[in-house]
Amino acid sequence: MKYASIGPISVYLPEKVETNEQLKAEFPAWDLDLIYSKTGIAQRHIAATDECASDLGVAAAHKLFAEHDIDPQSIDFLLLCTQTPDYPLPTTACLMQDRLRLPTSVGAIDFNLGCSGFVYGLSLADGLIRGGVAKRVLLVTAETYSKYIHPTDRSLRTIFGDGAAATLLEASDEPSLSAFQFGTDGSGADTLLVTKGGARPPEHALRPRHRQRWPSDLYMDGPSLISFTVGAIPKLVDNILCAAALTKDDVGLYLFHQATYKMLEQLQQRLGLTEDRLPVVLQNYGNTVSSTIPIVIHDMRVAGRLQPALPNMLVGFGVGWSWAGCIWRGT
Repeated sequence: MKYASIGPISVYLPEKVETNEQLKAEFPAWDLDLIYSKTGIAQRHIAATDECASDLGVAAAHKLFAEHDIDPQSIDFLLLCTQTPDYPLPTTACLMQDRLRLPTSVGAIDFNLGCSGFVYGLSLADGLIRGGVAKRVLLVTAETYSKYIHPTDRSLRTIFGDGAAATLLEASDEPSLSAFQFGTDGSGADTLLVTKGGARPPEHALRPRHRQRWPSDLYMDGPSLISFTVGAIPKLVDNILCAAALTKDDVGLYLFHQATYKMLEQLQQRLGLTEDRLPVVLQNYGNTVSSTIPIVIHDMRVAGRLQPALPNMLVGFGVGWSWAGCIWRGT
């Protein structure tokens, strides 16, 4: 049997950079120093008006192919994780297949998961490779949350950034991904949602849990999301460690979804981890939703922080509510 192994990762960020200094000049009443102390975000990349998830994903994939000499014809399956598809239909992954000139024998699907989506994608790719369906899977995460955010929204505009990552999953003789654990609690669906663009009429749509203070299409109840995360993720970590027969100290790095600094700090404290073991790398990216974990892996590789002898833990959590994690042995 073959198993999925995380190969090279390439990251693409839109050209436009929006800094806290620019926001402070635009909105002098916003206390950007206080916001930065909570979010840990100094700048974020913003997609152009005519730049969508497929554009970011295609750019990330082209970068992956060029940087690592990968033949697009060698890809067997394309997985695209996005909550900002180009259209309700057709499937955005189908559009990307054509633009990337992948073979027409390739499988291509979208899956609509946000912050836990990368781990879900790894599980799907591992299943495809274990089942003999594919040998090379291209996993793309691409989000343009900025298109859901009103320019005056102090809460969301200072957090979310746009970006994409392309990850190659290759068949390997040895398993490198294990102890997958998942969780879903749809009762929290009203804490992070966009109700426009779907088939459900507005009068029957989900309602935000609390009053919506800004006119963004995206609504977020930050305190409820923090409460959910601090409650669910330590249990998830314990379950992953138990499934992998590991202790907390056996794990090298805890590579978590980069939501905000304050949320990651609370998780560090609850788990008894230092920041060097649970890295925070969102300062120059913002919260890029499904792309945060591959960005963390990419940054840790560049910094030489991954130790071959130690397994790492990957954990995503957020919108849905949805959470997922696994053990990854690799560099």
